Amino acid sequence: MREFLMSRRAKLSPAQVGLTHSGDRRVPGLRRSEVAALADVSIEYYARIERGRIAGVSDSVLNAVAAALRLDDAEGEHLFDLARVANGAAEPVRRRKPRTWAARESLTRALDAITNGPAFVRNGRMDVLATNLLGRAFYDQVFDGPGRGNLARFCFLDERAREFYPDWEAASDVTVAILRTEAGRDPRDKQLHDLIGELSTRSEPFRTRWGAHDVRRHGSGTKNFHHHLVGDLTLTYEGMELTAEPGLSFLIYTAEPRSPSQQRLDLLASWAAPARPQPASDGAMSTDTTRENTR
Repeated sequence: MREFLMSRRAKLSPAQVGLTHSGDRRVPGLRRSEVAALADVSIEYYARIERGRIAGVSDSVLNAVAAALRLDDAEGEHLFDLARVANGAAEPVRRRKPRTWAARESLTRALDAITNGPAFVRNGRMDVLATNLLGRAFYDQVFDGPGRGNLARFCFLDERAREFYPDWEAASDVTVAILRTEAGRDPRDKQLHDLIGELSTRSEPFRTRWGAHDVRRHGSGTKNFHHHLVGDLTLTYEGMELTAEPGLSFLIYTAEPRSPSQQRLDLLASWAAPARPQPASDGAMSTDTTRENTR
């Protein structure tokens, strides 16, 4: 709570919130007293909130703090997640599936029914749990290297990620923001703690971004990729929460019809398609059939 609120204060200048700048500031951003005034609470009360001592703090006060700090929807949700944990909530908001989670047959069929773009299911730790055929080809490097099927590991531990994401800086920012959001929702997830520890130990860029405390929603948008087999792709994506699988997201990437990106996706799909047995030519039998008939 303390680090998150301090990081949000540091991002705002007095001018951004309609305050007159006065005196030199040793650190950037708003002072506690200014946030307290904007939220209409005492300095002592806000300082207590920022230290994480929020037992009994009402939702209306948290909303006032969120408004004072100009938090967006994702940041506001994160603030309430942190407050819930600080207040000793007994259970996380969402129960996670165990490590042995497997896709239901109906979910697998739903993925396979999508043929024009990569589709996959992931959890908040960014493990890719299930894909359609094109999704597997699209993310082949995520599965065959240091990523071990995890998009965050791929982003920070696999050098090929810097080619796959043409704007790697933006992609890495989003990756860490998704993990930070998940950490607020479910701070008791041991696998998430282990992943963050691994990435913090092995990646300086990850450590720097983790310390920024940025969070975000990841529902829809446009991304650029460079796939090692088919080249540049500009794809839009839509993400949906799985009602029957709390905490899991179903994401679909698509390209503009008849665009170069769609043509390249079609090429990737043809490359990924399983080989089909060739029918025997007219008047000829397969080797196995010939052997059977000569016995």
